[in-house]
Amino acid sequence: MINVTKTFLPPQEEYQAILQRAWDKVWMTNRGELVLELEEKVQAYLQSVPLIAMTNGTLPLQIAIKALGVQGEIITTPFSYVATVSSIVWEGCTPVFVDIHPDYLTIDESLIEAAITPNTIAILATHVFGNPCAVEEIEHIAKKHGLKVIYDAAHAFGVTYKGQSLFNYGDVSTCSFHATKLFHTGEGGAAFCKDDALRNQLFFHHNFGHKGREDFQGLGINGKMSELQAAMGLAVLPYIDSIKQSRKNAVDFYERHLPQFTTLKIREGTQWNYAYFPIIFDTETALLAAQQRLNAQGIFPRRYFFPSLNTLPYIVHTEMPISESISKRILCLPLSHDISEAEQGIVIKMLAR
Repeated sequence: MINVTKTFLPPQEEYQAILQRAWDKVWMTNRGELVLELEEKVQAYLQSVPLIAMTNGTLPLQIAIKALGVQGEIITTPFSYVATVSSIVWEGCTPVFVDIHPDYLTIDESLIEAAITPNTIAILATHVFGNPCAVEEIEHIAKKHGLKVIYDAAHAFGVTYKGQSLFNYGDVSTCSFHATKLFHTGEGGAAFCKDDALRNQLFFHHNFGHKGREDFQGLGINGKMSELQAAMGLAVLPYIDSIKQSRKNAVDFYERHLPQFTTLKIREGTQWNYAYFPIIFDTETALLAAQQRLNAQGIFPRRYFFPSLNTLPYIVHTEMPISESISKRILCLPLSHDISEAEQGIVIKMLAR
């Protein structure tokens, strides 16, 4: 069986050796030394703004929205994972969709300003498959209209844009450390934030609002990462460069042998992380036929992202023609740190038919 992705697992003895430190201290959660070390090492590796490690990749989005302190409209993309828009709705805000660029698949920055109303409080955009949004243009629009910018950067670990970490853009950038991601902690995530005051607000929100043992800064929930998760992250981190290189090799192989397919256009100035390899079919019918053939051979690509989020049942439907079209015709092919050319060859052969 060849799945769309495969979790990288470091040598078990290396994970156990790190985990032993938590055993020795009998400290499993509440921001132990492994979580603190992971935050420090991730920031150093990425050369990023400071981060707060959390227990999954959705809570950073919800907490970032909560930190805005008000309810209103948030301009967002219809082409992303469901957590992007569900976080907006969950926090009592209203998603306002803007269609996507047909090549980059990120939010079309040229359409954002027309969607701004007196009720708009923020822009929440996704770096799709780790491909950067037009961050300079979005920042200009946000400053002009006094809006906050949150980036769903779930797929963007290790991506740089114009020489710096993609997490350095926006008021808050969030990342997923889910087991299927390039870098993972089994389950986990983080919020990256350059502003000290806002980062402190994010911190209090993710730790029940605690300000010391008995004092409270304000409203909070439990978003803390455990030592077990942090140990996995510390064991995975030393392998990231080799993981990226092996995935690059696999992407290059696909591109050489599948020239007939349209794929993602990476924004100029980007050093990408090879998180996914999507291909775009001419029609949904062609996609479904290819998916059926692949599944019959034990190969399981993923329709990612499908459906277009503006069509969700709890959303007031507004037409987003590009997103709706792309979401029906895009398929992510199997890609992992150890996929072989022989396995890729099977995928390519089935698609060639």
